[in-house]
Amino acid sequence: MLKTLNIKNYALIDELNVEFERGLNIITGETGAGKSIIIDALSLLLGERAGVESVRKGAEKAIVEGLLDVTSNRKLELLLRQNEIEFSDELILRREVSVKGQNRAFINDSPVTIQLLKQVGNLLVDLHGQHEHQSLLRTETHIDLLDDYGRLENLVDEYSQAYSGAHKILNDLKELKSKEQQLMEKRTLYEFQINEIDALNPRQNEEDELENELRILENSERLFSATERLYQSLYEGENAVHDQIVLARNELENLATIDSSFNDLKNEASSASAIIDELAKFIQRYNSKIEFKPERLEEIRNRLGNLTLLKKKYGGSLNTVIEYRQKIGREFELANNFQAEILAYQNKFESERKIVSEIAQRLSMKRHEVAKKANKAIALALVELGILNAQFETQITTSPAKDKNEAMIKLGRDYFESTSKGMDLIEFYISTNIGEDPKPLVKVASGGEISRIMLALKMILAKSDRLPLLIFDEIDVGVSGRIAQAVGKSLKKLSQFHQVIAITHLPQIAGLSDTHFVVEKIEDGRRAATHIRKLGIEERVEEVAKLMSGTEITESGLESARELMGINNNSKVKKISIKK
Repeated sequence: MLKTLNIKNYALIDELNVEFERGLNIITGETGAGKSIIIDALSLLLGERAGVESVRKGAEKAIVEGLLDVTSNRKLELLLRQNEIEFSDELILRREVSVKGQNRAFINDSPVTIQLLKQVGNLLVDLHGQHEHQSLLRTETHIDLLDDYGRLENLVDEYSQAYSGAHKILNDLKELKSKEQQLMEKRTLYEFQINEIDALNPRQNEEDELENELRILENSERLFSATERLYQSLYEGENAVHDQIVLARNELENLATIDSSFNDLKNEASSASAIIDELAKFIQRYNSKIEFKPERLEEIRNRLGNLTLLKKKYGGSLNTVIEYRQKIGREFELANNFQAEILAYQNKFESERKIVSEIAQRLSMKRHEVAKKANKAIALALVELGILNAQFETQITTSPAKDKNEAMIKLGRDYFESTSKGMDLIEFYISTNIGEDPKPLVKVASGGEISRIMLALKMILAKSDRLPLLIFDEIDVGVSGRIAQAVGKSLKKLSQFHQVIAITHLPQIAGLSDTHFVVEKIEDGRRAATHIRKLGIEERVEEVAKLMSGTEITESGLESARELMGINNNSKVKKISIKK
């Protein structure tokens, strides 16, 4: 629901702040006071077009800002998260129009496109009047409205999931077929490359192993002589380190018998002697294993050279070459078994298409049943609202598939176009005059009649319609008396399911308000400005009486207003004279 609306420097409005309530919010005021200007400003928050002429004279820019309660609006939450905008239970929409032609929009203080603002508005508000922002005048919404009315969401979800699964298989099949010619052309090349790579059969990390072995073989003589010298120096040579450590240890043992402070040093010498022994044994073993293999040396060099050529040809590293071999191996295998793969996907798609078609047929049958009920209910509602000869039709049609191979729905021998919502094309048709055939609702002229048509549809679809705010401008054009009372009662009922904001000139409608605002144009001798104020109970009675009498409010007029509003006579309202 819309909690607050702030408008600054827009047309006749200098600065205006209004807090709306739940239920039925009524706006009244003299002709020309600026009621529709407020609705026009509100439409900017819904993504409507704005011109520089709307900026109040002398101001640099016009600003319109609205605070809305969007608790539990999951569709809105998903849309905002998809556009990386933080979601909370309160939503702030702001629109700025400058005299320089700059047009900016914000959602929760994040700059957004007008298109995104319009998408958000479509999930929050239906505005009926001289505006384009009417969900019922967008044909694409009719299927959703009918499904919501018929409580078909579970069946729609079942269909949508099946459709999505089949669509994925179809895309995979199309992608596979698109590869056929390409794979056939590359099959010979892939075969050559596979043979060339397999001839060497490279292994993961093989280069590191070979280069390490090459380094050892190339330095085998140096390794042999160096380890031989080390062994002699450590163990067998004259004055070997091992012998010197043993002598030192023995001497320390003798000293320790005299002075115990040498005990730690004696132990350190014993440890050093053991370390030298282990070191000498390792070097002796290593030395004994050194081999001089010129043939192996040449083999490694050749292998590394071939691997280098392979890397240059197929990738920057040996791992890349191996990965490429795996990839072309799969492609080559696919090329050799292409027809079998395609047949498998075609069979899988046919199986999924059968499921989708069955659900689509059930969904379509349900929609036809629901449409009959909706047609009758809406036609009766139109009669109550003074459109006596109204005919309402929900036309459900299908379209033959352009490409049978890609059609998602097949019933018998017939193939049909489809979307994620089914095979049905749904559009509302209406006739408001006797003898005329129903025409598309989207082509019905705007104004008071279209507002009543919308009101009738909203009344029937109210509980299922998920838009939280409905705004009616000029809904009372061309109606009076009993019809006006019916319109008022319909709005009142509608306000049980939605927040409703309506501009009216009729007391029968204004008297049913939960919250009543009056719009006034105030002149200070230099400029005129539009203001709005919320009325208390006595002021509401006066305003309704004014709408009834027009020129002078009398006590009988006040009594009639109270009776119309269902208010007892305890509240005294003074007599007021209204100047002509």
